[in-house]
Amino acid sequence: MPSIQAKPCARRTGSPGAKHLSGFCGLCALLFASASSGADISVTVSGLPDEGTVVLQVYDDADAFGDFRNPATEVRYPIQDARTFLIPDTPTGEVAVLVYLDENNNGALDRNFFGIPREPVGLSNNYQPKGPPTFRQASFALQETGTANLDIELYRVLGEFGQWGLGLGVIGRSSPYVGSDASVIQPIPAITYFGERLQWIGPELRFGILGSDDLRLALTASYRVGAYEEKDSPVLAGLGDRDSTLMAGFGLIYEWAYGLEFNLGYEHDVLDRIGGGAASASVSRGFQIGNLRLTPELGINWISADLANHDFGVATGASRAGLNGYDVGNTFTTEVGVRAFYEITESWRVVLNLGVEELGDDITDSPIVADDRVLKGFGAVTYAF
Repeated sequence: MPSIQAKPCARRTGSPGAKHLSGFCGLCALLFASASSGADISVTVSGLPDEGTVVLQVYDDADAFGDFRNPATEVRYPIQDARTFLIPDTPTGEVAVLVYLDENNNGALDRNFFGIPREPVGLSNNYQPKGPPTFRQASFALQETGTANLDIELYRVLGEFGQWGLGLGVIGRSSPYVGSDASVIQPIPAITYFGERLQWIGPELRFGILGSDDLRLALTASYRVGAYEEKDSPVLAGLGDRDSTLMAGFGLIYEWAYGLEFNLGYEHDVLDRIGGGAASASVSRGFQIGNLRLTPELGINWISADLANHDFGVATGASRAGLNGYDVGNTFTTEVGVRAFYEITESWRVVLNLGVEELGDDITDSPIVADDRVLKGFGAVTYAF
């Protein structure tokens, strides 16, 4: 639905046309009320400055509310003496209200590099989440008759210095190797941070360097867990343990219509424990289900020969009877995954990132590989402050 630009009619008391103008405003209000098929919401907003523009939006869709995009209704008011504003003709049923201060009067909610609002916002039920907003927590039942009255306080999502989180996490991957059932499981401190340009979630970090609301370029880094230890299987004996390392590179993010997000990236072994790098391209979309936000993802990965041989190859010098040397070379894999964010309270949350990587024939033909897919992921419980 197109936004409703709500601007109060001017009153010029003492002028010859004052009565005519007042009558015209009343007629407009009467015609608008007779055409209205929704309900009214009266919102008293605290935390407003003395002047500027306040924007009130109504959402009746959980997915749209999760991104603060495509509201069902929007009204804008200049800030004057009053702190109570009317949202007319609102769709009835379960709705949530977002209020924000348009500080630069550009007609949009300004966001930082990762899509987090940088202008003061407020939500119905005075819900103040420290992660993706949940429609269930902010929504209320709007009836057809009468006017709903709300009190909403504005706040800055990231505060003054960003938002930190601390908890416990685990990172792991399954073992596709012959005779091995030893999955790699490694507990790690689950540190999270969301700032203007820096985002740190467990083993992954992004720092925004260029971009707009839709297209962004970031520096990235991630912790790559070692693929196996030689004790995991008799066939791996003598091949040596596989090291964990730090990968770093860049990521390009593009947000398209319908909530679709495209990611393109490349990371290299900056510690040179393995050498080589990997590139990825993926598409994802978020869905809100109660307090749970699910983001399915589909992608393709290119893995350089150094990394592929490190994980799946057999060096000529390590070959022996019954185990021939094998060179994987550069290779491609496909991946299906899902990211999940579950809000326990406004501060406590569960973060999951799970994926299934399908290995190509050039990997599964290796004499040390038995399975054609790898399960991998990260999970954590954190407290935001």
